Amino acid sequence: MSFASVIQPSPAQSRPTRVMIVDDSAVIRGMIGRWLTEAGGFEIVATASNGRMAVDAAERSKPEIILLDIEMPEVDGLAALPMILKAHPTSKVIVISTLTQRNAEISLKCLSLGAVDYLAKPESARAAGAAADFQRDLIAKLRALGEAKSRQVRSSAPALSVLPTPPAPPVAKPGTVRPQCLLIGSSTGGPRAVERVLLDLKPALSTIPVLIVQHMPAMFTAVFAEHLQSFLSVPAREAKDGDAVSPGTILVAPGGRHMGVVSSGGRAVIRLNDGPPENFCRPAVDVLFREAAGVFGASAVAAVLTGMGSDGTHGARHLTKAGATIIAQDEATSIVWGMPGSIVKAGLAHEILPLESIGRSLKGHITGSAK
Repeated sequence: MSFASVIQPSPAQSRPTRVMIVDDSAVIRGMIGRWLTEAGGFEIVATASNGRMAVDAAERSKPEIILLDIEMPEVDGLAALPMILKAHPTSKVIVISTLTQRNAEISLKCLSLGAVDYLAKPESARAAGAAADFQRDLIAKLRALGEAKSRQVRSSAPALSVLPTPPAPPVAKPGTVRPQCLLIGSSTGGPRAVERVLLDLKPALSTIPVLIVQHMPAMFTAVFAEHLQSFLSVPAREAKDGDAVSPGTILVAPGGRHMGVVSSGGRAVIRLNDGPPENFCRPAVDVLFREAAGVFGASAVAAVLTGMGSDGTHGARHLTKAGATIIAQDEATSIVWGMPGSIVKAGLAHEILPLESIGRSLKGHITGSAK
């Protein structure tokens, strides 16, 4: 896919998505506003240079999506976020920040407070390569959130005489092999979804290894793993090449590297690589699923959670062929139903569940009590 194709107006959106830009840099505000205007399908309804102004602007302009900088004078992004969501609770907030350890920690805190996603912005608008990546990722995320909002509006409208084609039903249940490894793939909205699934699954976490690919930039994944360990009181860390895949341990794919798994000396171990992106992603869920299918076969169980794009679908075909179980998050509870929706539409989901039911279902499979 060419860069130009990424930013073409989406036909799925019947009206422009209302966007507010909050950043203390006039250069950044102008740059983002210009990109969105050129891309089409977006309306800039307000801008603000600090959190205090953003709260007033959100209440007045009612944006559907808010791009929120972290480091700002007077009131920063972290302090402003709860006030913004109180002023306009239906806004979807994407946190934007430069890549630092501190900003990664603050961004994850923002996610716990209600932001739906995060994006690393270039340190300088003059850094051409970084700015192009930021532009591509920003518009793709805004497109996905805008289209998700459009689907929600359409689904709440009065029924039409022509009913939409239903998605493919779940595939037949595989065998009853007790899972020996849990695989999780997620993207937009994923951190909170992963937290919820693992918290509901916590009593069974000591009996199985958990391998997670969450689309995140470098630095964020280590902070995310540390957060999971603190949140769950379960060993969790960013994966390293050669790590043993051991029960009771959560391993998170490092940002910028693919995470796979191989059999070595009679045990499963992690293999990291710097191969080309798959589905524009590195790490890619497809890599983990594909390689885990070869190592664990029918004794793997996978959950595909909220996220944009279709990463995981190709790998899920390998898992299904090997007899593994795949659970997809449903559309109603997904921030963006791209990844799980792709699994469902491909007929690869054994179960399609709301977020609050996924951990319970996984626990049943892992403990052998699933019906």
